[in-house]
Amino acid sequence: MPGLVPAMTARIEIVSVAGVSFVADLSGALYWEHERLLVVSDLHLEKGSSFAMRGVLLPPYDTVATLGRLAAVVARFDPRTVIALGDSFHDRDAHERLIAPDRDALSALQARCDWIWISGNHDPALPDDLGGAIASEVAIGAIVFRHEPTGAFGEIAGHLHPKARVSTRGRSIERRCFASDGARVVMPAFGAYAGGLSIRDEAFARLFSADFIAHVLGDRRMHAIAAARCY
Repeated sequence: MPGLVPAMTARIEIVSVAGVSFVADLSGALYWEHERLLVVSDLHLEKGSSFAMRGVLLPPYDTVATLGRLAAVVARFDPRTVIALGDSFHDRDAHERLIAPDRDALSALQARCDWIWISGNHDPALPDDLGGAIASEVAIGAIVFRHEPTGAFGEIAGHLHPKARVSTRGRSIERRCFASDGARVVMPAFGAYAGGLSIRDEAFARLFSADFIAHVLGDRRMHAIAAARCY
């Protein structure tokens, strides 16, 4: 999409994975311009209704909020293909709890582009009636898209919901982030109710070298911060 990156420099950063350049967007999505491929991870649709079934009452608006944000980023990038990188639904039955307007919104998104669902640990057996294709992982050249990260070269994964805590102007803030060292990326959770795991956790130390970067989702722009500076 010509002119895309210069027009959006306030809200994106260019992240390299195995020599391939991706746009890391402030929404938490990743875009591969050459392939017109948009990637989102960990939507956790119907997490609110899942908690309600266990007696934990949350406002039941997470699915509509997540799909609204997803629609905005799809409209902005106009991808040919979307990959949802696992845990798109919060549990095995979450797709059955989608209300009609949310199903319609999802169908409208899928009508714009090819759609690939990667199975995750929360939704390992995705049904055939969701629309799109279902896969355990997808490989395009040197890049492999999967849900759970293994630390492999060229890997783009989710699952860990990375977040970074940094100090600014005398106070600390905690935000979702992309974790990247140039060889691999772990994506932030896209879902409205998805939590996060500190990038200083041992789970990230097992995947990355000591000098990996947190691309932090700020209010108006991305911030690239060395993971060692986070706490």
